Amino acid sequence: MRADVDLVVPVKTLQRAKTRLVGVTDDRPALALAFALDTIAAALPVVRRVLAITEDRAVAAQLRALGVGSIPGPEGLNEALRFGAAVLRGRDPRSVVGALQADLPALRTDELALALDAAEGRAFCPDRQGTGTTLLLSAPGGDLDPRFGVGSAEAHARDAQVLLGPWPTLRNDVDTAADLELAAGLGLGPRSAAVLCPVGG
Repeated sequence: MRADVDLVVPVKTLQRAKTRLVGVTDDRPALALAFALDTIAAALPVVRRVLAITEDRAVAAQLRALGVGSIPGPEGLNEALRFGAAVLRGRDPRSVVGALQADLPALRTDELALALDAAEGRAFCPDRQGTGTTLLLSAPGGDLDPRFGVGSAEAHARDAQVLLGPWPTLRNDVDTAADLELAAGLGLGPRSAAVLCPVGG
């Protein structure tokens, strides 16, 4: 466990989440929620705290059941991350603050732990395509300075260590049916698996 790492995780309103997965399931909001819960549950054992940024009351209620706090934030991914990072930084000015994407349904706790341990100061993990970012970490006491969006990996690489170790589940964010197929091959978390393959379904 990294006792100095606090993560902010942005979670979209469920009705607006994962629109490119229409047709994969009859209940896309439930799948988006399962993704977020599996991601956060995998992270909890190896960080000090997780703070979710969400406007969705259903998400907030499910997170409370996991023991995770959430607050609403401003519009825009980078704005929400800066807001959440400021809240976490206010609790501990010397901590490492990180941003973790909420769509890593195959995330394994041990892989996240390896990535956190490998970080030396400001660092990030690119997605499997090498263009996006799944995890961003500040230096201890430093600014998170998120640059998510198109080409975020290149933007973060300007001043951050690139984390490219053996952690495929950390790099496999899910936006499309093809991404989901790859995540399923790695092993989905229990909530995501239950939505896609319900008992008796």
